Amino acid sequence: MMAYSEDHIALAAEYALGSLDADERAQVETMMSLDKDFTAMVQAWEFKLGVLNQMVGSVEPRPEVWDKIKAAVGHSEPQAPMVLPEPPPPTALAVGQAAAMDDSNVIRLSANARRWRSVATSTSAIAAVLVAMIGVGLLLPDLLPDSMRPRARPQVVEAKAPPAPTPSAQYVAVLQKEGGAPAFILTVDGATKNFTVRKVDAAAEPGKSFELWLISDKLPRPRSLGVIGGDFTSRPVLASYDPDLVKTATYAVTIEQAGGSPDGNPHSAPIFSGKLIEAVPAAGSAR
Repeated sequence: MMAYSEDHIALAAEYALGSLDADERAQVETMMSLDKDFTAMVQAWEFKLGVLNQMVGSVEPRPEVWDKIKAAVGHSEPQAPMVLPEPPPPTALAVGQAAAMDDSNVIRLSANARRWRSVATSTSAIAAVLVAMIGVGLLLPDLLPDSMRPRARPQVVEAKAPPAPTPSAQYVAVLQKEGGAPAFILTVDGATKNFTVRKVDAAAEPGKSFELWLISDKLPRPRSLGVIGGDFTSRPVLASYDPDLVKTATYAVTIEQAGGSPDGNPHSAPIFSGKLIEAVPAAGSAR
């Protein structure tokens, strides 16, 4: 983009503010049609000032202020002259040219002063409006249009990690023949009552299945807990029983036909059995 003088910048700003007369607006529009960079500068001023300019009325300075500006431009105090050899008398033509140059300088300076006076006046008014709008936005935001109300900042709530689950008691039973090696290890979670059976040293005969039973004097008969499958078998069926019954019952394994007992009753004497003991206490109950 080419460099523009202060006059060009002031013209662009006044055009955006709408403070030029008809001839000056025509001059700016001609420059815009010939110079795309100048057009971009005018559009930049329009973007910055266009919306706010509609909210600001024209402000005319007091006559004495303008008189002081004209006095400062056209009647500044001259400096003390330097002592130089006296020049030859000027001709009539030279005097006329000097007078014309002096008048043109005064006219140009006056035009520049008027232009910057208009820009300064308008931008001062816009600044005042901005201050007022900020105050209203902070104290009485409901008075502003929806598009100009300050947006509420979202509150950032720091996510807290969920509390660690309280460790529950863990129970274990070793299912074995009396005096023999462990055949199965049964573990029960004290909170969920889920149990897991791990096969340790037991092999079912062909066409037969191992089945786990819950035996207690609080029950009219043994209750099946299902067929023991592979190396690990897990089920949640103990959740329907009383917690004290689960802790004190005897757990036994019988040999049934393939797929388990067909009628819900054991068809052989227990070959492996055991009772639960507390292996891991619940949190807060460790002794």
